[in-house]
Amino acid sequence: MFRQIPPIEPANLVRGQFRGYRDEPGVAPDSQLETFAALRMEIQSWRWAGVPFLIRAGKSMSVTATEVLVKLHPPALKQHFPEQNYFRFRLGPELSINVGARVKRTGRGLATNPVELSVVHRPQDDEVDAYERLITDAMDGYTNLFVRDDAVQAAWEIVEPTLGNVAPAHVYEPGTWGPPEADRLATDLGGWYNPKAVE
Repeated sequence: MFRQIPPIEPANLVRGQFRGYRDEPGVAPDSQLETFAALRMEIQSWRWAGVPFLIRAGKSMSVTATEVLVKLHPPALKQHFPEQNYFRFRLGPELSINVGARVKRTGRGLATNPVELSVVHRPQDDEVDAYERLITDAMDGYTNLFVRDDAVQAAWEIVEPTLGNVAPAHVYEPGTWGPPEADRLATDLGGWYNPKAVE
């Protein structure tokens, strides 16, 4: 799969640094190290042709979550159904798998309401954390969760053009979703999806 992903162009990368990062203990006052990165990439295969992949990660953001949102292609009758159906996978800190769709309201006409079905929901519990699991698996010689060296090499070839200061580190405010400059990567897709805090 990695061999089908072309190297990421610096134009498809936005780096950021939260305001106040340089005041942290041990951080150089002129540090250009990013605390945020957003990128846009594609997979050049028949299965994924034309599907954009957007990734955004950072520190000191609005919500701490590891979440994947898969938007389905809009239907032909888009004028009647303005929002896309989707699958949402929250992988941390709690687990949930959700399906979002629009359901027709009772009665005449094509008016709909958005609904979300939670297929699986498991609140955070006393399981071992990810690093404990990896260390235990390594000690036991269980390699299913580890990547082969050729896959690691292929992954580095994808990100290598973005390493270093190939793009400026834009300042963003703590508690936000990163620098506004990252918005341009998702403009044609309706903007970024922002995960919500779990109540």
